[in-house]
Amino acid sequence: MIRGCCLCGGVQFEIRRAVGPFELCHCSRCRKASGSAFVAGLGVRVEDYRLLAGKDLISVYEAPILERPPAYRVAFCSRCGSPVPDPPSGASWFEVPAGILDDDPELRPDKHIFVDYKDAWFEITDLLRQLTKRQLIEERQAAAKLDSLKSR
Repeated sequence: MIRGCCLCGGVQFEIRRAVGPFELCHCSRCRKASGSAFVAGLGVRVEDYRLLAGKDLISVYEAPILERPPAYRVAFCSRCGSPVPDPPSGASWFEVPAGILDDDPELRPDKHIFVDYKDAWFEITDLLRQLTKRQLIEERQAAAKLDSLKSR
């Protein structure tokens, strides 16, 4: 099990396994929500996630839709302000903020996304793939098409 919690320890959870992707997002909303150059988001299936404590401490903010649904959604502990996982209703997978994990998810970041929105003061110096918004959309559309063909 992979365990994690918020800064104050009020929200605690466990994940049976992480499936990825493990993306470093440089979009302006992720930067503003985290106060950092990017958010490290780890893909997890809803069925592999279990909230252990702190349901009453989880607050959610949904930012206005900029282009098309869904809205940008961030969940956080109302006591300490840490980002926390909160699977959207009806979702089969969602992203967990990797920085609040206490255990190694045994996956490593696989790409930077929305690099066309990254802060000028931050330089990407690793060898991970770097995808612009357009490239990411194209990649996800191709993956969705492949998944639909597999399910036939």
